[in-house]
Parts: sequence; structure tokens; C-alpha cells
Amino acid sequence: MNKTQVTMFEFSGLTNDPKMSIFLFILFFLVYFITVVSNVGLFIIVHKTSTLHTPMYYFLSYLSVVDLFYSSSVTPKMIADLSSVRKVITFNGCAIQFFFFATFAVTEILILSNMSYDRYVAICHPLHYVSIMNKKKCKLLGLFALSFSIIPSSVQTCCIFSLQYCGPNLIDHFYCDVPPVIKLSCTNTFTCEMITLFIVGTYSIGTLATIMVSYIYILLAILHITSTKGRQKAFSTCSSHIICASIFYVSVFLTYLRPPSENFERQDKVASVFYSVITPMLNPLIYSLRNQEVKTVIVQALHSLQGLKVSHLKDSSGVVFNQRKISKY
Repeated sequence: MNKTQVTMFEFSGLTNDPKMSIFLFILFFLVYFITVVSNVGLFIIVHKTSTLHTPMYYFLSYLSVVDLFYSSSVTPKMIADLSSVRKVITFNGCAIQFFFFATFAVTEILILSNMSYDRYVAICHPLHYVSIMNKKKCKLLGLFALSFSIIPSSVQTCCIFSLQYCGPNLIDHFYCDVPPVIKLSCTNTFTCEMITLFIVGTYSIGTLATIMVSYIYILLAILHITSTKGRQKAFSTCSSHIICASIFYVSVFLTYLRPPSENFERQDKVASVFYSVITPMLNPLIYSLRNQEVKTVIVQALHSLQGLKVSHLKDSSGVVFNQRKISKY
């Protein structure tokens, strides 16, 4: 039986209301701008500041790079579609978008898992921390996260986009994700659904188990610390990671690891916005605002920038203004 393969897909998007589209366009443009600036800024701060050349901040810089590419695989297209009448994407473009989105999503959870292991070593084995978490091991763990994310995303992409799509081409979403795409297939999708469930379940539950086991040992170690100040300091080094991981995992589980139901489609989009658009913006902000060392470097950078501007202020005769006069003015 002859079948016509779909060459273009169209997104339903977040809304069909023109006024709401304008509001969401401005909102997500600002969100993406903050995402780019904060992640690039945090990466530069870590690699330009010698005092931050420690394993925890190396992983944080890796997370910033992943968040930047992870958000960029979805957000720019979503923003452009909010200002378009028709939200279209080619078949190959949809496959490419999904591949990069899935790759960086898996990389994100693997790096979050690596960061929990780093905190476990720092708190439970502080005397051996430098020898265990050396620079070479940090790089290997980063390469491990990227390598083991390409395999499942490649398998999923090949499986989903080798199906036949011969009927409707409207994807009820704002990007190419597994559930809304395979709904459009005119062939049996059971194998792809099982592969997706296995990959998402294995990587999500596996990395979450690593994080939870690490924090069980961390909690036991913190309970053995006698001073209140010591306990607070130990907990503060983990709180940012706990917040970021919780936001990501909850939104992922709400989307993928639940029984399929038509009543959850709107909730799916909201959850997808959180883990694909909002989380990459929140991660660097949470780590920056809750980390005293990063805040100190940012304040010092702002002060040096202000001093640089002041030093370039000259009067008409080329003489530098007096610092006190400028302040008074």
C-alpha cells in the first residue's frame, strides 16, 4: 500500500491568542536573554578566577555550557513561532531539534549526578578530596556525561523518525518531543514507546538513585558534625544542587513517567516549559545567589568595572576627574 511521507510538521504552540502571544514573546525573549548572559557569565567567571578552579566549580561550568545549548535547542524556535502565524518545521529539522534536545537533557542529569558525587566526596572524605576529585577525573566525568548522552538520543531519534508519517502533521506542542510526534505516526509505535520509556526511566531513575544515595551518606556525615556552624556550612554547599535537581526531575517525571491521558496535555506543556526553558535560566542564578564565593567574584568584577569607567572619565583638558568629586556629583 502506497504511503505519502510527511515532509513538514506544524506546531500548535503555546497559545493561539495574539495578545497572549505578544506577552509570551517578550517574556521568553527576556528569559532566553537572561539564560545566555547568566550561563556564559558564570562559565567565564569560573575559568577566569583562579580561586574557583576546584572540582565543584568545574562541574558548575560544565552545567552552564550544557544549559546554554540545551535551552538553545528549543527556545529560539519557540520565540520565533510566537511571532509567526504558521509554526512550521521540516521533517529533518524536527529530527535534528529532538536529537540535540535529548542529548543535552541526558547530559544535564548525568552532570547533576556527577555533582552529587562530588559533594559526597567533599563532605564524607574531606581529607582525600583533592586526590580523589582531581582535574583529570573531572574532565573524564564530563566526557562520560556527554558520551553516554549521545547513545540514547541517537537510538530514540532513529526509532522515532524512521516511522511512517502519512497523515496529519500538527504536533500538539511547541517543539519536537516524543509523545506528540509519535501520535502522528500511521504505523505501530509500540517499540518506540517502550524504548523511550526504558531510556527515560533508566537514566532518570538511575541518576536520581545516585543523587539520593549520595545525599543519604552526606546527611549521615552532617549529623556527626558537632558544631551548628559546621552543619550549616556543609548543608549550604549542597542546597543549590538540591534545588536545581528537584526542579528538573519533578518536571521530567510529570511529563514522561506517568500513564498517558488526554487530560494532562496542558500540564505537559507547562512542565516542558519548566525543564526546557526555565530550568536553564534558574540553574546559574540559583548557584550565583546562594554561593558566597561566586557572589564575591561578581561584586569584585562590578567594582573593577566601575573603577575602569571612572578612570576613563576625563575633562576637556584631558585631566582625570578627582574620584571624590565624581562621587559627590
